[in-house]
Amino acid sequence: MGSPVHRVSLGDACSRQMHPDIESERRLQSFDVERLTNILDGGAQNTALRRKVESIFHNDPACNLTNNYFLTENERYETSVQKRLHVYMIAQHLGWPEEGREFEYAYRALSGDVNLNVHDVAMNSIRILGSEEQIAKWVPLGKTFQIIMTYAQTEMGHGTYLQGLETEATYDTATQEFVIHSPTVTATKWWPGDLGRSATHALVMAQLICSGARQGMHAFMVPIRSLKDHTPLPGITVGDIGPKMGLENTDNGFLRMDHIRIPRENMLNRFAQVLPDGTYIRLGTAQSNYLAMVVTRVHLLRAAILPLLQKACVIATRYSVIRRQSRIRPSDPEAKILDYQTQQQKLFPQLAMSYAFHFQATGLLEFFQHSYDAIRNRDFSLLPELHALSTGMKAMIADFCTQGAEACRRACGGHGYSKLSGLPSLVTHVTASCTFEGENTVLYLQVARFLVKSYLQAQASPGSTAQKPLPQSVAYLAVPHQAKCSAQKAADFLSPELYTVAWAHVAARLTKDSVHNLQTLTQSGTDQHEAWNLTTVIHLQAAKAHCYYLTVKSFKETLEKLDSEPAIQQVLKRLCDLFALDGILNNSGAFLHDGFLSGAQVDMVRTAYLDLLCLIRKDAILLTDAFDFTDKCLNSALGCYDGNAYERLFQWAQKSPTNSQENPAYEKYIRPLIQSSRAKL
Repeated sequence: MGSPVHRVSLGDACSRQMHPDIESERRLQSFDVERLTNILDGGAQNTALRRKVESIFHNDPACNLTNNYFLTENERYETSVQKRLHVYMIAQHLGWPEEGREFEYAYRALSGDVNLNVHDVAMNSIRILGSEEQIAKWVPLGKTFQIIMTYAQTEMGHGTYLQGLETEATYDTATQEFVIHSPTVTATKWWPGDLGRSATHALVMAQLICSGARQGMHAFMVPIRSLKDHTPLPGITVGDIGPKMGLENTDNGFLRMDHIRIPRENMLNRFAQVLPDGTYIRLGTAQSNYLAMVVTRVHLLRAAILPLLQKACVIATRYSVIRRQSRIRPSDPEAKILDYQTQQQKLFPQLAMSYAFHFQATGLLEFFQHSYDAIRNRDFSLLPELHALSTGMKAMIADFCTQGAEACRRACGGHGYSKLSGLPSLVTHVTASCTFEGENTVLYLQVARFLVKSYLQAQASPGSTAQKPLPQSVAYLAVPHQAKCSAQKAADFLSPELYTVAWAHVAARLTKDSVHNLQTLTQSGTDQHEAWNLTTVIHLQAAKAHCYYLTVKSFKETLEKLDSEPAIQQVLKRLCDLFALDGILNNSGAFLHDGFLSGAQVDMVRTAYLDLLCLIRKDAILLTDAFDFTDKCLNSALGCYDGNAYERLFQWAQKSPTNSQENPAYEKYIRPLIQSSRAKL
């Protein structure tokens, strides 16, 4: 297998020679890196297509990311819009299929540094919530950018709690129009991407009022800017919300609407309709209008959240084999910092998570694809489980990817604080995922409600109406669990069956405890809503354990499918082992609480865990290479394939405009200060 250096490298002067410390890491390969890349991509044909798309953009000067770190916010916004339209023109020229993977690969090639992403969310929402006639009207306009849309749900005063949204859509039977209105300052739409400067139309989530009754949240297409000169339409107040922690290229905006009238046909009506006389007809469940968010969450995991942790792992691991610091033995040369156990303990759990979450997100996507057509055809039987899985995995993966990216940044010391490392941008970007598309704690609690309902269903008397098969993801709640772990030695904890059972036990026990605490309060006379609030910390713990269990189980099942690939199976099993045992060590109290594990067994877990670090060490660079990020995609001075971090860091620093501009403080402050000090001398 040939070296991928020419395909992935920047091709600059630093790329002409491989750093010996990183070259030695790739010399002996215990598994086929290319084959693992194919597995991650879902097949060799997908790898080939992705690389073809990447090469188109990496060879295009219009798509250069190198100068991003030195651009102003206005420049970042402009170049991001330009890149998005460039993608559109290339797609048109090459005839990319609408449902093909090419657009996903283009987004990856450009590191997500494209604008009008929420335009796509709005388009998907129309496909999901709109009738066939509405899809035929609005989607072609959006596909060709005759209009630019945003998805306007979050308000200044409400986010994840959708029932609290204050924007109103009141139906006027006399004119057969909806009147869209922001009645309070907290009803102002706040945060939608593409709203601040770009959008001409907003898909507004508002509380429907017809025939004097409130019917809950529905989606309405509202024009907000003129198609002639882009100025706000009468009654519309719209703009950018100002500086943010990150995502400088995105124009997050605000929107206030003062009694804006739109035709009755502008309410998306696949799952609900308002007849001309104001009669309201529901064609689905009350949760049907949330389906668009479920779809967005499922796709975000693989495309926009998980890659940020994977990139951070690549950068930090590569830097850790060329960074030498101190000595392990006094007579030794300075050691690669990845040879220190503490550095391995910082980075390898993040690497294990990157793989675990990839397989979990892939499984979730498959379940979503299985469920989606049925739901659109108004079979809602799988919607509760799909909602619980998507909310739980979004919360878990966003939380752990945020913590993991920051751990990788810190593991690179002072250079990790430099934007040129690429790590600060990854951290601020992934941090936003803890809030967008649902605040994570609220999402975990939605999972907890599903667990409580499922547990009570499992406990129902045989033959009763409540006694019916549980959804697959919670079937373990109805299975008897062993009281104590059977492990006798550290090696026993390297059994996927053993630690998957351990996680199932803890998740089921915590769910049982959360239900019993809730029932104890309600039986003592506490209002059920207050009882829920008083037990949410316990419910949260149960939901997190449930999500971790599902991820361990998913990784275990992936390993079972790799019997014909023993070398890859072995290296991935070590990551699966590490992921499971890292979770046990970080939550040991939950495993010790009821005696399922003893103190001696937790010591065994630690021994097995530390032994794994040594085994993973020899494959660490290869495991990060398998993600197959090009240097242009990483855009990191520290993380390039060739390992020449110091040369590239110095080279990139020279590009800073401050090195070629006059010092604005010198004449005003520094020179007078120096001269006055010299006079005193």
